[in-house]
Amino acid sequence: MSAPISSTLGPGSASPTASPAPLPGAVALDLTGRTALVTGAAGGIGRACALRLAAAGARVRAVDRAAEGLETLVGEAAGLPGSVDPRLLDLTDLDAAEGAAAGADVLVNNAGLQLVRPIEDFPPDVFHTVLTVMLEAPFRLIRGALPHMYAQGWGRIVNLSSVHGLRASAFKSAYVAAKHGLEGLSKTAALEGAPHGVTSNCVSPGYVRTPLVERQVADQAAAHGIPRERVLSEVLLKDSALKRLIEPEEVAEAVLYLCTPQASFITGTSLTLDGGWTAH
Repeated sequence: MSAPISSTLGPGSASPTASPAPLPGAVALDLTGRTALVTGAAGGIGRACALRLAAAGARVRAVDRAAEGLETLVGEAAGLPGSVDPRLLDLTDLDAAEGAAAGADVLVNNAGLQLVRPIEDFPPDVFHTVLTVMLEAPFRLIRGALPHMYAQGWGRIVNLSSVHGLRASAFKSAYVAAKHGLEGLSKTAALEGAPHGVTSNCVSPGYVRTPLVERQVADQAAAHGIPRERVLSEVLLKDSALKRLIEPEEVAEAVLYLCTPQASFITGTSLTLDGGWTAH
């Protein structure tokens, strides 16, 4: 499910189009024979995660409601050791979401959406939709995946949270509430899953270089009458020590790391990729 309303996920570069720092070497992981499900897979972080999981040999169920983006993803995955199976699905269909997760060995809850409004002006129907897609759907997906994970004694749940799962920002009530709830859901799944060989963690990035964030930068530049670079430095990255956007591929490497044998003792926590934001 692609984020549809206004913008999503959160901070990172002095210019959203500047060359990023070189990425480290890829995490070594063989997921041959494993099935992974990624929501919001048609673009941004979800796309990067789907491709990275397929590169590790996984059979990836790529869930999104954007048919064209899924078609592009399938083409991008051609030739990788694993495969990408596109699944057209709107996550507000909670029964379908739960059913789609059956048999998954790795679950990546990534789909999200954003609307920026003061609480008194925030449309209740949009608040409901945000909580449905970003909190209730992950619950149903986890619920659908756990029986298989428990039966085999192994599973990996990675929930794409945000720095906004740890800190609040004004005018983002639904998004902040959903991400805080996702952090709690992830911890509960970790406590229940531990005896069954299942880990559950969050990856909590700041602002990621996605098309939605690029549009957010452009919109805020127009609204405030300031250059794009000032939107990043003075608005989005004001509290970040590292003044750049995070690349989706960097987030995907963190997701993959949590699936490695070396990370098998990491559960019930949040891997924060926020450039120092929460160090304040």
